[in-house]
Amino acid sequence: MLFYIMATIVVGSALFVAYSKNLVRSVFMFFITLFALAGLYVLALADFVAVTQIVIYVGGVLVLILFAFMLSGKETLDVIQHQKSKFISLSNLPAVALALLFFVVMVNVILKTNADGLTWIRQATNNTIQPTDLMTDNIGINLMTRYLLPFEAISILLMMALVGAAHLARKERGTV
Repeated sequence: MLFYIMATIVVGSALFVAYSKNLVRSVFMFFITLFALAGLYVLALADFVAVTQIVIYVGGVLVLILFAFMLSGKETLDVIQHQKSKFISLSNLPAVALALLFFVVMVNVILKTNADGLTWIRQATNNTIQPTDLMTDNIGINLMTRYLLPFEAISILLMMALVGAAHLARKERGTV
């Protein structure tokens, strides 16, 4: 049940990001999408992938998207919000054709692949990881002892970049 709730949150927030005209709301819904996806990884007992999802995508990629948002001028954002967009127009035709072609190829691959007969999938189902395995403990100990300095340096660099982007995006108040 929890899987279906998280999957619904992921799909719903991703659709909101794709179809929303408001850039601020899209960025925050993308944040929710990435966190819900990390929750799905936790449900799949992939703790390391979930932590990596949060550290890299939420901590890095989303901050870069916020930089782009903050550095873009208000006039540019207003033009984007007030554009009239049609789903199928002459300018969008190559993108729609390419998406349909990709969809046909993907469906063809799924239908012709016998996923249950692959040897590596059969071996993986025999060697399942138990929740009591200590692999993430070893990864966590290494990340918080041996690799602590690089993580702290990256976090300081990201914070400096965020402060710099906020300073550059700030409008100078002119005296009139």
